[in-house]
Amino acid sequence: MSATATTTPEKKKSAESEFTLKQRFILWLVTWVGYLAIRIIGPTLKWEASIEEGGPPITMPDPCIYVFWHRSVFSATWYYRHRRIAVMTSSSFDGEYIARIIEKFGYKAVRGSSSRGAVRALLGMHTEVEEGHTVAFTIDGPKGPLYEAKPGPVLLARNTQVPIMPFYIAVEDGWVLKSWDKFVIPKPFSRAHVRVGRFVHVTKDVGSEQSQQLHAEMQAGLDRVREGAEAQLPHCKTRA
Repeated sequence: MSATATTTPEKKKSAESEFTLKQRFILWLVTWVGYLAIRIIGPTLKWEASIEEGGPPITMPDPCIYVFWHRSVFSATWYYRHRRIAVMTSSSFDGEYIARIIEKFGYKAVRGSSSRGAVRALLGMHTEVEEGHTVAFTIDGPKGPLYEAKPGPVLLARNTQVPIMPFYIAVEDGWVLKSWDKFVIPKPFSRAHVRVGRFVHVTKDVGSEQSQQLHAEMQAGLDRVREGAEAQLPHCKTRA
C-alpha cells in the first residue's frame, strides 16, 4: 500500500487531530452504537440470496469490484464481514464514523470520495486490487443523488482488469431514515435478500464513449438488482 493510502497509526492520529474534542467524543459514541447495532441485529436476520442469470457462481467472488447503493451499508456490513474488503469512505466527519464502524467488522477503509480526495482514494483502491483484495464502492455516496452511480469503478476496472459486480440487499421490514440515501436499519428477525448481478467487464483499450456506455451498463445492473431483490420480498416495507 502506498503512503497516501495506508491507514497507519500516524495517519489515524492525524485524522483525529482534524476534529474537535466534541467531535471526537461523538465519533467514539456513534462508532460503538453503530457497531453494536449491526452486531446485535445482523445475526437475527433471515438471510436469502439469488444471482441474476449470467451472474457469478457465488455471491462473494474474489477479487472483484463490488458496487452497491449507500442505503444498504448496514446490511452489507454484516453480510460481507471479515473478508478484508477495502471500501472507499468519505473523508468527511460522517465518513469517518462509517470507516471506524466497518473496520471493526474486518473491512479496510480507504478514505476519499468522488467529492474529496478522489485521486488518492482511487490509487489506494488500485493498490488493494493489485494485492488480490476485493474492493467496494457505495456508488451513490457520499451525498447522492440517490440511485445515481458515480464513474469511479469503471476507471478502476479498466486499469486493473477486474470485473464490476453490482449487488443490493433488500430488507422486508426496517427503519428508513429521512436522509438523502433513505438509509435502512433492518428490524430484528426481518428477511434480508441479497441479489447479485452480472459482471461488468471493462477492457484496457476502452475509450471515452465506451466508458460512458459501460457506466450506463453498471447503472442498469444496479437498478436491476435492486428491483430483483425487492421482488423476492412481496411485503417489503423499505422501498424508496
